[in-house]
Amino acid sequence: MYERILVATDGSTLSKKAVANAISLAQLCGAELVALKVVPRYPMSYFEGGVALAASEVARVETQWAEGGQAIVDAVKKAALSKGVAVKAVTAKSDLVAEAIIAAAKKHKCDLIVMASHGRKGIKRLLLGSETQHVLTHSHIPVLVLR
Repeated sequence: MYERILVATDGSTLSKKAVANAISLAQLCGAELVALKVVPRYPMSYFEGGVALAASEVARVETQWAEGGQAIVDAVKKAALSKGVAVKAVTAKSDLVAEAIIAAAKKHKCDLIVMASHGRKGIKRLLLGSETQHVLTHSHIPVLVLR
C-alpha cells in the first residue's frame, strides 16, 4: 500500500496524536516513516514579529530552535523504532511550512503525508491561516489529516 510516509510534527499534543497514528499505519503497511519538523527562521523585522537583535543573538536563537526541532523528530524516531518501524528524522528550515512539507515529501519520495489539523474556523482560520489546508490543496500525493 504505502512505502514511505511523511509525518509532519510540531511537537504539540495534537501532532503527537498524528505521529502515533502515522507510526501505526507505517507498521501495518511495512512502510518507512519520515518524521519532519519545519523550523522557522528568526523574524528580521518588527513587522514579522521580531525584536531587533545582534546577529550573534539571532544565530543563537536559530540554533536553539533547530536543536529543539531535532529533539522533536528524534523523539518520533525513538517511538517508531520501538515499534519496529524504519524512520528518518529530518528538519527543514523555512518560514513557508506547507511548502517545506510538500518539498520534503517529494525529496524523500513519500507516497503519503500525515499531519494534524487544529480545526480552526471562522476569523481564527482567516487570521492564522491553515498550513494543513495549503498542503491539502497543493500536494500531489494523498494527505491524511487527523484531529
